[in-house]
Amino acid sequence: MSASGTGYLGAGSTVRTRIALVYGGVFLVLGALLLLVVNLLVRAGTDGQTEAIVARAGDVALVEAYRIGDDIGRAAHQQMLMWSCLALLVIACGAVVVGWWTAGRVLRPVHEMTARARRLSERDLGGRLAVRGPDDELKELGDTIDALLGRLEAAFDSQRRFIANASHELRTPLATQRAALQVGLDEDCEVRQVLLDTNRHSERLLDGLLLLARSERGLAEREDVPFGEVVAEEYEDAAVAENGVVRGSRVLLRQLVRNLVANAVVHNVPGGFVDVRVAGGVLTVVNTGPVVPPGDVEALFEPFRRGQGRDRTGPGAGLGLSIVRSIAVAHGGNVTAVARSAAEGGGLTVAVTLPVTATRS
Repeated sequence: MSASGTGYLGAGSTVRTRIALVYGGVFLVLGALLLLVVNLLVRAGTDGQTEAIVARAGDVALVEAYRIGDDIGRAAHQQMLMWSCLALLVIACGAVVVGWWTAGRVLRPVHEMTARARRLSERDLGGRLAVRGPDDELKELGDTIDALLGRLEAAFDSQRRFIANASHELRTPLATQRAALQVGLDEDCEVRQVLLDTNRHSERLLDGLLLLARSERGLAEREDVPFGEVVAEEYEDAAVAENGVVRGSRVLLRQLVRNLVANAVVHNVPGGFVDVRVAGGVLTVVNTGPVVPPGDVEALFEPFRRGQGRDRTGPGAGLGLSIVRSIAVAHGGNVTAVARSAAEGGGLTVAVTLPVTATRS
């Protein structure tokens, strides 16, 4: 059975199989009860007829007649029980087959809805299940899912429009503000540099938010990207053991590497090191830095979380690792981080694992 034709309720069992087994099991139990009643009634009737036959026998042959009657009755009972059980098993197997066929017919619309739903994505929410047939529970379920897809499509369209409008509406005043500061204030003005730094911080924050939103929406287009080459482009000293090909966005993958390396550099300590290695689809970035409690590592991937000693006036926007995780998930991968001990020099070991389609030397 194809993947689209299986509806799992438990490990290794499909709805169709369970319906067939329940159907056959119920038939087997009811059939067994029926045969038990029939055998008891036949036994009682046979015993009564045997008594009547023996009563007509003469006195000389009475004992022999009783013995023969018992043997005949016992043989008849055994034969009936044997053939009844055999017939019951055969018919029960037939009931399982019929149940399997019936369940397949009943669940066919569900399989079709499952296959159609799997072909949909946030980039193609215009499709609908469009269940045809009688106005029953299955059609009601399909219509409900179609209505849900319609609401999701409207929500995603609204989100895309908002991001596009925000990108334009927010960048323009920031650029205008920066130009006004550079032209309107003298270079020796103490406030000028503070305002320019604030302006640049706002631009970085805006860029990070837009990139985070873009990566969380998924990938509109995919291409074969040599991951090792992308890492080497962003960090020349990276050790590339194996160049894996990743299906995704080259721009977003470069941003992933850039954010990881920037995070390792910014949160380093004087005299520390940054080690970047890639093997296939696994990118590992190790750096020294402040000691991070193991319980706080996962929180670093939350938006606007900064490392130890960082505040909101610093150069970062607190979105670096959030964007890294979002881009990795958009490519079907994941990110893990492990805190290094004080004896190791502190810092983090961050590993990004992405699925690869091929490898290049």
